[in-house]
Amino acid sequence: MQADGGDYGIGHTGENAQADALLSASDYAPPRWLRNPHLQSVLGSGPIRRRRGELLLAATGATTTAHILDGGDGVRLQGWLSVPAGRQEPRGTVLLLHGWEGSSQSNYMLMTAARMLRQGYQVFRLNFRDHGGTYHLNVDLFHSDRIEEVVNAAQDLWRRFPSPRLLAAGYSLGGNFALRLALRAPAAGLPLERVAAVCPLVDPASTMEYMEHETHFYNWYFRRKWRDSLIRKRALFPDHFAYDDAVLALDMRGLMAWLAEQHAGYDSLQAYFDSYTIGGARLAQMQVPADILMAEDDPVIPFTDFRAWQLPAHAHLQVAHWGGHCGFLENARGDGFAERWVAQRLALAAGQPAG
Repeated sequence: MQADGGDYGIGHTGENAQADALLSASDYAPPRWLRNPHLQSVLGSGPIRRRRGELLLAATGATTTAHILDGGDGVRLQGWLSVPAGRQEPRGTVLLLHGWEGSSQSNYMLMTAARMLRQGYQVFRLNFRDHGGTYHLNVDLFHSDRIEEVVNAAQDLWRRFPSPRLLAAGYSLGGNFALRLALRAPAAGLPLERVAAVCPLVDPASTMEYMEHETHFYNWYFRRKWRDSLIRKRALFPDHFAYDDAVLALDMRGLMAWLAEQHAGYDSLQAYFDSYTIGGARLAQMQVPADILMAEDDPVIPFTDFRAWQLPAHAHLQVAHWGGHCGFLENARGDGFAERWVAQRLALAAGQPAG
């Protein structure tokens, strides 16, 4: 495939005349002290950036309210709708999806919401099942193949809060969900016009192996957060979950296999991974235009997953030299290149100029 925008990633050029004014992955050049992928990844989710995101969101003057969306079959998914101040009708609706063990309050969610609100869009920051303190809303555990409830929630969002257009963006596992949402949107009657994904999980099997052998810290970090979530879930539904501390002491691979076979309905861990991979040609039939941003130095998602990716002509992958995992920090204040990039790319659906 052809390199997009002068970058060395996979993608296609010639979107339209506005693309020349858009940010490209090659534009991301952080100061030297910010070029370490682990520093990017850790600071990206740190308190300084959290405060920055909260301030930027508050500065928009948007009205934000909590809502429960219908995920189908009794599933309830909670999120936050922010409506731009001073507009009779928003330009459109943006659905934002967070990563595994993140939430609607993740830093990239807050900062992306602030940018889209300033462009006149209303924004819904969705919490996946068992994320963002919503363990009590559904009995069964979250797993990554629960795409249908996210599709149903998007349909409910569109019914209840209509606007001129529907867009979506996601980070990490949320990027994986956003791209699968785009794949399913036409059949679901969902008028999704464009999606953007940052550091999306492509092949969960290779990511698991990568974290086991190359980046042990992230394996430990995600396992610790997931274990805490499972403990909280068990405390809320002790009659439903009988797993003991021996289960919780399993390593990440063992715990993931337990989830796949005991709670996700799969015969094996590999079958579970296959259910939500978007690698190879899995997205080849995707009809919704998509933009994807990846960092070559991502310590969580192996860059090799992107080399053999088969994308349709209207999907564009850009790869930056730096950025870590969903970091892309530009300065000590915590401003993020990825959030600017997402906002500009989504604006293409409305024919807006780059901002």
